[in-house]
Amino acid sequence: MSSNKIWIYYVISLSLLIGTVTFGLFYSSVTVPISHIIHIVLERSFNITTAAEVPNNEFSIIWEIRLPRVLLGLCVGASLALAGAAFQGLLRNPLADPYTIGVSSGAALGAVFVIFFQITIAGLGAFTLPAVSIICGFITLMIVFGLVRISSRSMAIETIILAGIIVSAFIGSIISLIISLGDQNEMTQIIYWLYGSVGMRGWSYVQLIIPFMLIGAVLLVTRYRELNALALGEEAAGHIGVNVQRGKVIILTGASLLTGAAVAVSGTIGFVGLVIPHLVRMVTGPDHKHVLPLSMIIGGAFLISADIFARTIIAPKELPIGVITALIGAPIFAVLLIRNRLGKGKAV
Repeated sequence: MSSNKIWIYYVISLSLLIGTVTFGLFYSSVTVPISHIIHIVLERSFNITTAAEVPNNEFSIIWEIRLPRVLLGLCVGASLALAGAAFQGLLRNPLADPYTIGVSSGAALGAVFVIFFQITIAGLGAFTLPAVSIICGFITLMIVFGLVRISSRSMAIETIILAGIIVSAFIGSIISLIISLGDQNEMTQIIYWLYGSVGMRGWSYVQLIIPFMLIGAVLLVTRYRELNALALGEEAAGHIGVNVQRGKVIILTGASLLTGAAVAVSGTIGFVGLVIPHLVRMVTGPDHKHVLPLSMIIGGAFLISADIFARTIIAPKELPIGVITALIGAPIFAVLLIRNRLGKGKAV
């Protein structure tokens, strides 16, 4: 693909992201003029004032509610889409993502455990939540891969997904057990959190995810050469000078960081990491130099859009954002699975 054409995709993607961010700040039950939004963001972020006269209630609406919600949606969507792109590249199959291979379930178990038992690790403070989620997500990933190795000694994607479903079901029963131990209020709170949401989180949750998102993004985006080489197979990648084992560890670590942190602040939001990288790859081709960053941009825009839809479709009530992404992602996952099986049948 020519460099001019790929940069057009970057311009379109960034324009889409800016548009969804602006719309997310502007559109809701209370309409705030664009000029007021610009004034609030400039004054609170850079101490720059404009000629606009902005009521105090609009300051609270934009700065304390809508802006952190939009930014959290951007961070979560970007993290899940980038993690999905990395898993798909590493496993060489578009059906892989944090949700289908069980990583999200493991991270959710860690987050539920911290929330329910109000655990705080000395020295980590508020970062206990994402730290435990990341560790549990990584352990779950290792368990899934271990089951695959024991059962088939191959890394066929169908086997990985089956192992992910088995592990996720077991983890789901543990989460249900934890929930059943609490009272009605705790049960309702955790169940709603598990469905996924970026609403009413505030700036503290944005601050929780950003460090892990940045570290995970750097780990993955800088490994696009390894992912491109691994598309040829591990043996072929080793022959052209790639340290396969080191690359796999770094990629899995980065993807687990992104998934764990996203689940910790937003709950379980499925199929973002499945749909977005696949669509990006269909447009740009398989080069991870562009698949990874474009997946982040489109993933952020997608989740912001899904959140806008979730909070307006039955206003004043809200739908969990995980319901919206599942309604979109599940049919696409079914189509991909059928195409993958038909493709293998033709190859035989």
